[in-house]
Amino acid sequence: MEGFSSFRGDNWSPQRLMFHQNLEQFADRVGLIVGLQANGKIDQDAAFDEIKSLWAELKGSKKDLLK
Repeated sequence: MEGFSSFRGDNWSPQRLMFHQNLEQFADRVGLIVGLQANGKIDQDAAFDEIKSLWAELKGSKKDLLK
């Protein structure tokens, strides 16, 4: 996985940076899951369930960090 990209702007905050990193990690993990499913390593239902779980974590992260 690649390192996190830089995050700068007028509305920069440590919480926004943390959420941005969580978002990048979510995208990386979804990419890995899709690759595993496409290569037959996990079935479609397992991939869907894992992505759904990751999405719930990301939503919780947004709620906690970006109040």
